Amino acid sequence: MESYELAKACAAALAEKKGEDIVIINVTDQTVVCSYFVIASGKSTTQVRALGDQVEEQLKKKYELYPDRTEGLREGRWGVLDYGDVVVQIFNEESRKFYYLERLWDSGRNIEHYEG
Repeated sequence: MESYELAKACAAALAEKKGEDIVIINVTDQTVVCSYFVIASGKSTTQVRALGDQVEEQLKKKYELYPDRTEGLREGRWGVLDYGDVVVQIFNEESRKFYYLERLWDSGRNIEHYEG
């Protein structure tokens, strides 16, 4: 699966669970860590956890893909699922505003707002 297709699959899984403000950011030219960030918000700690579970379950079920690592999802404020070339970051609303990752990675041409 190509990196962009994987990013879209992650965004679709987030949208299915009512993730908010989902963006796909192409960071290929900005870092060697990954090619895409997928960022979304949940309204509560419970929803942040549910969004992370949804991405994991859908990618496992549909594509037999597993994250290389996950971090922070159990606390429900901010969590990461690392799929190698695609890193999914899920925030509660307060943490999303505080970290505002789009500001750090948006070059004006590399951000896509996902409208499932």
